[in-house]
Amino acid sequence: MPECTVVVIAYNDADRLPRAVRSVLDQTLHDLEVVISDDASTDDTPRVAAELMRADPRVRYVRRAVNSGGCGAPRNEGLDAALSPYVLFLDSDDTLPRHACKSLLTEIERTGADFVSGQISRVFEPGGRRQRYYPYLFRKRRVVEGIREEPELFLDCFCTNKLFDVEFLRRNALRFPEDIHYEDHVFGAEMYAVARRFAVVPWVVYHWHRAPATGSISLSIKEMDNVRHRMEAARRSDAILREHGCDDLVPDRQRRFLRQDLRVYLNPMPSRDLLWAKEFASVVRPYLEQVPEEVMERIDPMVKVCCHLILSDRIEELRVAARSLNGPMAPPRVATVRDGRTYWGPTPSPGLDITRLRMAELPYTASRLRHEVVEAVGQGTRLRLSVRTYDPFGVLRDWTASLRCAGITVPMEVRPSAEGGYESEVTVDLAKLRGRCDPRIAFTRPDGLTTSDRLMADPTMEAIDLGHVRVTAEGPAGLLRLSPKRTPRVALARVKRSVLRRLSNPKIKLKVYKALIRVVPPRRDLALFEADCGKGYTGSPRAVYEEVRRRGLPVSAVWSVARGRVSFPRDAALVRRGSWRYVWTMARAGIWVDSHGFPLDYPKPRGTRYLQTWHGQGIKSIGFDAPDLRADFPGPREQWRRAVARWDALISPSAEFSRYFVPALGYSGPVLRYGSPRCDALVHGRVPVGLRERLEIPPDRKILLYAPTYRDGAKSSGISVRVDLEALADALAEEWVLLLRTHPVERFRVPQHVRHFVRPVGSYSEINDLMLLSDALLTDYSSVMCDYAVTGKPMLFFIDDWDEYRLTERGVNTDLPAIAPGPCVTTDAELIECLRNLPAVHASFADKYAAFHRLWCEDERGDASARVVETFFSAPPTPRVPSRPFLRGAR
Repeated sequence: MPECTVVVIAYNDADRLPRAVRSVLDQTLHDLEVVISDDASTDDTPRVAAELMRADPRVRYVRRAVNSGGCGAPRNEGLDAALSPYVLFLDSDDTLPRHACKSLLTEIERTGADFVSGQISRVFEPGGRRQRYYPYLFRKRRVVEGIREEPELFLDCFCTNKLFDVEFLRRNALRFPEDIHYEDHVFGAEMYAVARRFAVVPWVVYHWHRAPATGSISLSIKEMDNVRHRMEAARRSDAILREHGCDDLVPDRQRRFLRQDLRVYLNPMPSRDLLWAKEFASVVRPYLEQVPEEVMERIDPMVKVCCHLILSDRIEELRVAARSLNGPMAPPRVATVRDGRTYWGPTPSPGLDITRLRMAELPYTASRLRHEVVEAVGQGTRLRLSVRTYDPFGVLRDWTASLRCAGITVPMEVRPSAEGGYESEVTVDLAKLRGRCDPRIAFTRPDGLTTSDRLMADPTMEAIDLGHVRVTAEGPAGLLRLSPKRTPRVALARVKRSVLRRLSNPKIKLKVYKALIRVVPPRRDLALFEADCGKGYTGSPRAVYEEVRRRGLPVSAVWSVARGRVSFPRDAALVRRGSWRYVWTMARAGIWVDSHGFPLDYPKPRGTRYLQTWHGQGIKSIGFDAPDLRADFPGPREQWRRAVARWDALISPSAEFSRYFVPALGYSGPVLRYGSPRCDALVHGRVPVGLRERLEIPPDRKILLYAPTYRDGAKSSGISVRVDLEALADALAEEWVLLLRTHPVERFRVPQHVRHFVRPVGSYSEINDLMLLSDALLTDYSSVMCDYAVTGKPMLFFIDDWDEYRLTERGVNTDLPAIAPGPCVTTDAELIECLRNLPAVHASFADKYAAFHRLWCEDERGDASARVVETFFSAPPTPRVPSRPFLRGAR
């Protein structure tokens, strides 16, 4: 008996069936079987299946005599043919990650669950872009004691991302309905109704391939029969819950329908004609009439508005409102604010209440305007647009307007319209457009603050060709997009860039650099500065640079800058990191100063001195103790050793840094224990003038700086933002503003409905300014805690994944809860309570705070920059050698 059966259902998919089957046969779990369940295919599927069986005895084939028209029947037949105690379902156009079966089998045996559910990753073909499906549902590995414990998991009604105990399915006579599409919705409802316990794992176990024009049921949403099948599946799912005595769960299942199933049809509604929209409304209206008002109140406000318009048969308005669901998330044309509530449209009504979106409370730079293209005309390389602008929340007072797109800015004259809102016409010459862009209309106030929004066109608009540019309305909301075409001129430019890239690849640059440093002597008066791999003018390199300039030392300084960064002083000499000019500057500079590390494989020129300022200290493991070097792989470890050997001096901000971090980094050279230059500004405590105003923070609000660190296993995922921003906003927005400073490697987009409370400041280059402006710090394991302790202001620590982080993630060298100078909390409720009583909470940690300060900040006296410059730059420079001047910008 095999340990696991994977049922692969197929119908007329002979081309992709081998890919699906191979993804099973290549699993790290070898003791399994594949059952190909063919729904009476009329193509080469029988022949392909026969070849797969001949190639591997683990493959079996069953075939229906008559096509069922759906997925339920072949899944049932595959289940009946399964020989193993566990079964997993796979569609022939999808695939399994290599460890899916083994990891799910291990989990179900460990937990004794009825089934195990894992993360689905959508793979968009042909490009291969991947996107996790409802990732927050799978954030934690856990066992759920019945669906009542987590009814939101009704969103996960798929059968393909689960490993089932076959005995559980047969004992409860769980079968897929065979007479409707979306059979997994009905199956899922019964599965949850009868399951005593199930497990959830956070890793991807299923690759759902999304290819256009494949005839997939899930992509055939324009067909009205598709709508009817989905509505029938919803009704049956509700009925099954009631039959199993789960009446209390029906509202949760209905909420899933409104959040997911209905949205599938509402999203493309703006591109549907009025007749289709009316028929759709007539099909879904009977079900919506049965949904209680309390369920409607728990869904997205704009979905609720759409439901209200369907119920009241206001279909033309429905098509307008649907453009606010995705894409640009457009605001309404007209809004009404009354008694502290905000309503979609000119008439207040409970069904049109959109207060939860907080659009009327947004700061000016985040405020929402609606720009609709009335007419778009192309002539030559010019595009003329007639635009209707709506200002539903009355934010426009005194301003200048412009159209902006990929570096092109065209002033606009905007005039009030007799029909409400504003009208404008603008003509833009796109001859110099080089990259794809979504034009925006920007309104700038006299104080310099700007708000801008994208333009929407009719989603059915025909494309306009302007020489080398194509103008289209993209997505269901009809976002106006300008895209360069593949003309011979553009193709030639791309070939040229491709050739230059090949000639400028990192290996060639490294060879040239190594040759240069053998023949070109370094200039002792030329210094190359770099902070955070060129991402900003910040940190200790900035402090050292400014001290060098203050003293008027005869040093020519050049700053390394990453592509697109603009936060550097106007008079600073810049060189783009990784460019040929950068390679030349590294070879020529007699002084290197940075905070993270110049390119690892670049040896230091003979005679060049390297000051490593390092970028932080704290509880996280570092150097040879960090995950990327912890494993005993000789290549990366030797590369790191060679890179550290280049350092001529390392700045140590504390005794603790010298005790742990210096040996962990593998460094044995001179250590300058003077404190950290970047912290001098915190000691002196000067907040930049006008910063509060630039961030649009009301004078009566306190400021909470939230600076979480990334998770090594999920960089760029946004998972480091672990607090519920909406819950914090609901509880604290009248008293606090939150500055969100995610780690540079993280990607997180602040939801619009919390922008009245949250200011995203990840692009603000100098975190010292934010620390000085703030009233308290919220972090987790970030090294920012050690710098912030210099200020003496309150700190709070949200560490809901402490065990996971210290044991399986980054790892730590210190027990944070034991030494933390503020409360360590694991829930949003605890955090809110601490912030409401912050003075008392902070006072209760006075002794721990003092001990923390002694451990990490005792050497911070505000003179570290001066002491470092005196020590490191004391050697008299040789006379300056004339050289080609540096120009601002990338080279």
